[in-house]
Parts: sequence; structure tokens; C-alpha cells
Amino acid sequence: MRPLLERAPLEDFLRERYHEADIDISSSGVEPYMMAELRDLLGFDLEQLASVSLRDSQSAGGDELRALIAARYGLGDAGRVLVGNGSTEAQLLCLAALLEPGDEVVVVEPAYHSLLATVRARGCRVRRWRLRPEDGFRPDLEELRHLVTSATKAVIVNFPHNPTGVTLTAEELTELVAIVEQHGCYLLWDGAFEDLTFDAPPLTAPTHYERALCFGTMSKAFGLPGLRVGWGIVAPEIVHAAVGVRDYTTLALSPLTEWVAQRALEGAEQLIGPRMLTAAANRRLVHEWLVARPGEMSFTAGGASVIVFPQLTRVPDTMALCERLMSEYRVLLVPGECFGVPGRVRLGFGGTASDLAAGLDALSHLLDTMAEEAE
Repeated sequence: MRPLLERAPLEDFLRERYHEADIDISSSGVEPYMMAELRDLLGFDLEQLASVSLRDSQSAGGDELRALIAARYGLGDAGRVLVGNGSTEAQLLCLAALLEPGDEVVVVEPAYHSLLATVRARGCRVRRWRLRPEDGFRPDLEELRHLVTSATKAVIVNFPHNPTGVTLTAEELTELVAIVEQHGCYLLWDGAFEDLTFDAPPLTAPTHYERALCFGTMSKAFGLPGLRVGWGIVAPEIVHAAVGVRDYTTLALSPLTEWVAQRALEGAEQLIGPRMLTAAANRRLVHEWLVARPGEMSFTAGGASVIVFPQLTRVPDTMALCERLMSEYRVLLVPGECFGVPGRVRLGFGGTASDLAAGLDALSHLLDTMAEEAE
């Protein structure tokens, strides 16, 4: 059997473990909210759901939801908004509509699986813009400048970056857009982590560039991954083409989902603010823990996201480490193998302080045990 898309190593790893773990120190978003918390924080009455009609929603998303998303980006034109069942669907729909076999596409690497798999499934020629560990995964814009040519159809990037947490400065973003614009390429900007920043204001999505496709989600900073709501800010003609693809997949979002998403967007700061305060404290704890294990950990302290991507210098097999952490301690940690970077782990600190402390204690104990076994 030949699947339409290649397997997603990260999702394959999580699928078998995510719901079995007692503690999660792998996730790239903040602690998910409960519906009761949404009710209390946003001040709505769940009885209001009684008036929601369960008819099909509109193909590109309901008008009210699209208008709220457009306003969040300072746009007056909701016709540029495509709402997806998660940003991954929005990206897939747009790329399926935009790309053709043989197109040349530059993709950042390492990357979240969907950014590359859809391009390959469309039969495109892929050129990789590599973020190298020896450079602290810092993006080399001069290298990008050499990769992008008049033959390039699109450039696909993700900043703040998954899985490393590295991001761009505002000046670097301006330069990146200029490189793409020089050749008239499309720019797919995956901003899933855009609100997860600590040391600088969030980057402004490059919606001003007419060939940009800018994507966001409620799964990360909003703490609503189970809502499955994401979006793209794209040209109206791409919205039109993308819903033509959607006619063969999900058709639309659930009106119930859209209603909750609307309330969340209206009270965005009430949701994001408290979770980011917790994440900031957790970030300090993680950095202290990493620094306290000299000779074992090599890491770059990024200024954004709720993940770090340390190299475990004394662990020969990080996949085996994570499998053992799960089986012996019921703690979930993602191995770098899921991103094509063995020897590292994606460690998330967006959850509760108690879970993080317990997860790090378990990881410390396992590392010490493995070191003793290796002697």
C-alpha cells in the first residue's frame, strides 16, 4: 500500500505514547485549558451554545471568525483568511493548490514534518536551507540568498523554529522577505510559535508581502490544541483554490469549534498571558537544570518558543533514552530522531511547573542510571 503522504515520524512516536504518559515534557505548546477555565476567564455562559446551529459552516471559515483573525493581524480584508482544522490543514490545502510537479521549493531544515511532506508529495524539487547545530541553529541568510533563484517557486520557513526554538530578529525577517521578494517567490511563513516569545516582542508576520502565505494556530500560545483551529493569511485567489481542494477533504470546520475559537480570539490576552507567565518561570528552571549538568548537555538558549533542543553528549541513542523514560517513568520526551537530528531531544516547558519538575527529576535519574550502567 502506497500512502498519499509519507509517514510523520513525530506523530508516529507521539501516537503510541501521548495518551499513556503521566507527565509530558515534550510538547511545544502551553498547558491546555479546560472548558471550565475558558468559561471563567472569558466570561461566557455555556448555555450560549444552545443557540449554535449545527448546519455546515462556510468553506473558508465563518465570517465572524475570519474577521477576528484578520483584525488580529491588522488587516481589513477577511477575504484573505482561510480557517483550517489546525494550521497543518490550512498549509496543506494552500500548498496543494499552489504547487505543481517539478516546482523548485526551498524548505528550512530541520522542520515540522508537514512542511516538507506536502512539497514532496506534490512532486516538487526540494532545496534545503539547513540550520546547522555547529552554528547554534542560527539561520544563515547568506546561504538562503544563494539557494533562492529565479527558478524558485516558494520558500518555506518556520520561526520561531520547531524543534530548536531559534528565531529571527526583526532585521533578519526584513532581509529574508527581501531575498524572497527579489525573485518574486512565494513565502510560506509558519508562525505557529509567534506569541511564544520572552526576550523580544513577537515577530510581525510578513502579511505585507503580496506573495506571503502566513499561518497561525490556537494550539500553541492559546493552549487550545484540541480545538484544532488554525489559519492562513493568503491572497484571495489562493483561498478560492484551497477551498476547492477542501471540497474533497473536510469541507469546513464545526460551528461548535468556530464558536469557541471566536470567544478565545476575543479574549486572547486573558488566555495567553497567564500561560506565558508560567512558561517564563519554567524556562528559568529548565536553563538551570541544563547548566547544572556540564559535560552532558549542549544547548542554545533561544529567545522564543517553549522548547529547547539540547544535545545529550553522553547518550549514544536518544530514541532509546526516550523510550526508556516512557516505559520506566511514564514521562514523555521527544527524541531528535523524529526531526532527523539524532543525539538531541525536544524538551518542552510550557506545561505546569509541577509536571516539569517531576519530569526533569525522572530524566536526571535515568541519565544517572544509564551513566552507571555504561561504566
